[in-house]
Amino acid sequence: MGARTGQQYLDAINRQRREVYYNGEKITTGVADHPAFRGVTRSLAALYDMQHDPALRDEMTYESPTTGDRVGLSFLIPRSQRDLTRRHTMIKRWHDATAGMLGRSADYLNAALLALAAGGDFLSQEDARFGENARKYYEYVREHDLLLTHTLITPQANRAAGPAAQSDPYLAAAIVRRTDAGLIIRGCRLLATLGPISDEIMVFPSTVLKATPEDEPYAYAFAIPCDTPGLKFICRESFDYGRSHFDHPLGSRFDEMDAIVVFEDVLVPWDRVFMVGRPELCNQIYEATGAVVHMAHQVVIKNVAKTEFLLGVILTIIESIGIEQFQHVQEKAAEAIMALEQMRAFLRAAEADATLDRWDVMTPAWWPLNAARNYYPRTYPKLVELLHLLSASGLMAIPTEADLASPDERPLLDRFMQARSADAHDRIRLFRLAWDISASAFGQRQVLYERFFFGDPVRMAGAMYHAYDKQPYIDRVKRFLEDHAGRVEVQG
Repeated sequence: MGARTGQQYLDAINRQRREVYYNGEKITTGVADHPAFRGVTRSLAALYDMQHDPALRDEMTYESPTTGDRVGLSFLIPRSQRDLTRRHTMIKRWHDATAGMLGRSADYLNAALLALAAGGDFLSQEDARFGENARKYYEYVREHDLLLTHTLITPQANRAAGPAAQSDPYLAAAIVRRTDAGLIIRGCRLLATLGPISDEIMVFPSTVLKATPEDEPYAYAFAIPCDTPGLKFICRESFDYGRSHFDHPLGSRFDEMDAIVVFEDVLVPWDRVFMVGRPELCNQIYEATGAVVHMAHQVVIKNVAKTEFLLGVILTIIESIGIEQFQHVQEKAAEAIMALEQMRAFLRAAEADATLDRWDVMTPAWWPLNAARNYYPRTYPKLVELLHLLSASGLMAIPTEADLASPDERPLLDRFMQARSADAHDRIRLFRLAWDISASAFGQRQVLYERFFFGDPVRMAGAMYHAYDKQPYIDRVKRFLEDHAGRVEVQG
């Protein structure tokens, strides 16, 4: 099949019979056409269609090594710097098209999947089948160009206790039993972004498991179709309110829906299992296979695109209402420029220092990416705040498309809502965009998303501190003190 079109994606989602719950409604078919999902599924379809644009063909696809069909370049296992550059170009194309606001497009989990496939020997330590399962699954997803969601977080019922110590042993999704056919899974997982509108779900090992018999039922990794019997998705409220692209330029297009995932004795066939038991191996999967590095690489490319877009909005507002002469405005714009250049520098350093890993995969340098993923959760909310400070009451004065179409209102709006370098129509359109980034429900979900993309920022910083090789810098200071300050002897 190879790289699919947008219509093929929509048809596949609509054809599947699944259990999706939204606002008290049970949806089983036609999910891609439901009003809660229609906007984002069309945006995802547009990304798939980019793969078939003759002008972008070589940037978006490559020849499958198994079938010769053109497949998406985000599946490419990079073996050289050129391969890494090609993946970068493809990923950046997609995120430029979505202003970086569609964080879980297919390329995100494709990055994880290619690493699991390349590092399959690590998975085979527990069972020889598991590594081969990962390789075959990677090829299956690549050749059918599937969209994956994933989940790895357990419910927050009692954060002071692990999954085994909760009041209900099946609060967190756990293995009920092993059968000849596969694993039986019961319980809940948080949180599957794009879950209701994905083809399949990858269930990754949860946050750090203890190497104890009690945690064994929670130690697994697998992938199954989203229409698997017993699998249910319970959605949050949609931030696509069915309004026009003018009124909600981002929310109407890119609200990628988050859902709780419930497993009611779901059968996971053995050929879809990548790890089971061995909590200590589950805890190492992301690092040992390089999955976390390739996922972080995709995220930083996405965040460069997102920061470029935010900077563009900030500069357009400054120019349109004529505030560039004020020093505090220049300072705010410079802060956004510095954020962008730092993200670009992290990305460039990671790619320039890429090396072949133990699986012969050209892997970006980890520490620049790790710095970027720790930096951005603190930076993105500040960029949004800059829009608040620069736009001020302009974020409140945002008439709708219907107001502009009203013959009674339009003359008033044309007179009173104009800007120095924009008429009322263009000024309102610009400020509605700024509002959708910084003040709408969609915009605030984006802030929350970036704050916690990779987990608790405090825990991430702590992990970074403990993992970083600090000794060379300590030794350097000690040598300096010994060589230049000398030693003071007691006199007399």
